[in-house]
Amino acid sequence: MACTIVALLCVFQPILASPTVQPDPALDAVVAQITAGPTYPPPTRTVDRRDLLSDAASYANSLLDGAPSFITDGVANFFQGFPTGEAVLKSAGISSTDLDAVPTQALNIPGYGNWTTAGWNLRVHGNIFKQPNISDDKINDLANVFLIDTSVQELPPSQLAQAVNLTRSIYVVQQGEENVTVDIGPAPSAGTNGEPGGGGGVTPPGGSQQVTLPYPTTDQGDFDVFVPLSDQGLEDGNTTGPPQKINVYVNGTEAGNATSYLVATEGLTIISDIDDILRVTKIYVPKEGLLNSFARPFTQWMNMPDIYANWSTALPDTHFHYLTTTPEQVTRNYMDFIYKTYPGGSFDTRPLNFSDVSATLSIRRFLLDKIFLTYPKRKFVLVADTSNSDVMKAYPAMAQDYPGQVQCIFLRNTSATDEENRFPYDTSGFEGLNQQMYMFFRVPDDLTNLDISNGQCYNASIPQNVTFGYQGLPFGIGESRKGAAPRLVAVSENRLGLSLGVVLAFMGAVALFGS
Repeated sequence: MACTIVALLCVFQPILASPTVQPDPALDAVVAQITAGPTYPPPTRTVDRRDLLSDAASYANSLLDGAPSFITDGVANFFQGFPTGEAVLKSAGISSTDLDAVPTQALNIPGYGNWTTAGWNLRVHGNIFKQPNISDDKINDLANVFLIDTSVQELPPSQLAQAVNLTRSIYVVQQGEENVTVDIGPAPSAGTNGEPGGGGGVTPPGGSQQVTLPYPTTDQGDFDVFVPLSDQGLEDGNTTGPPQKINVYVNGTEAGNATSYLVATEGLTIISDIDDILRVTKIYVPKEGLLNSFARPFTQWMNMPDIYANWSTALPDTHFHYLTTTPEQVTRNYMDFIYKTYPGGSFDTRPLNFSDVSATLSIRRFLLDKIFLTYPKRKFVLVADTSNSDVMKAYPAMAQDYPGQVQCIFLRNTSATDEENRFPYDTSGFEGLNQQMYMFFRVPDDLTNLDISNGQCYNASIPQNVTFGYQGLPFGIGESRKGAAPRLVAVSENRLGLSLGVVLAFMGAVALFGS
């Protein structure tokens, strides 16, 4: 008995929709974070059972073969499960006595401040740690853990140096119960956007002061708190105006400085992801993604810096906030790249208390809520790409949960410009949103000639091809065909739990009903 894909799904759909089927968040994340390539050959309307099963096996193997657990677990992040505390000392063969002689350091992450009836409050956040003295041979061994089909010894000298430095930043020992005091002062302007220390704000006439944080660091060495500032020498922020740049130094540490931003009550904030939107990462190709994150110099994605530089000058009172779910230990490279290539701005990363898989999948929404609640009168532009499942859920949800605050959502369709990206992504959250407020784009130039200030965020000349379900599923599932309803086989309900398990069940159904 021959059976077409469409007919088979019509039989299989009641099974998917049955209330006895329980969603599997972990498997959902695997499917949701992966995007199909535009050159994947579509099947014929009638597919031989053996050919379909063979294609399905090849597709699954091509996606998962050689992929580390952070891909198969559904986490779009290359760095997971870093050792902390005693585990670092054990891995490095270092004693606690040796660590005592090492100076204390601080990762000070650029923060944002808001204006209240009591004046300015500044978010100060980061991590206090010590970096043990680990031998070069041991560091090389530890660095090789993060590479696929190569080793640090095989890398060119410049990449070897970056891999070794990044490994040393990973194998640090966090310092809990530490009291943190910061010195604050005006940050001088230097250069223009995309140059070190330039752009992204203005220098206030004063504001120098010292503040001791009200709480010690957590067991993992983290600190994150809003502290009140003395307003002497700082401009009021109760209406609009450009962000004010201030330097924040952590006392008693090495390299504990950051530039933070006092952001007015009203205006526009651009919240931007970094991987595969501002820089070339290829997070969907594990081997390449690791090399691009761990060893190779960070490289801008096409002419995206030109777009951001234009936004920083053309959009009034704009604040840039860079949000990445990369763990704290590896964010120095990210911050260095941003401040050399894009407008200056505040920064968010994943603190150590968000260290397991489930927390990683929710941390973006947690950080988005924090900044939205801090600025209830500001408008937000959200920028990312389709390869992140948490983005595809969180961004449209923000538009629903904070009416009137999301001005635009821009998502790079990575599969449209990179045929190596073959993981599906779920667009169902965008159903019901005004098309003028969001756009799936292919190249940076698609973002030109938009009236963002007035909420015109969609260029009708850019094809969207969205059916509000999973896009880029294998074998053309979910694609509109001549004579077939566009959503006949599109899955638009997240609760159906479409996952690799469903794909396997689908394969089994083909074997059962086919001949």
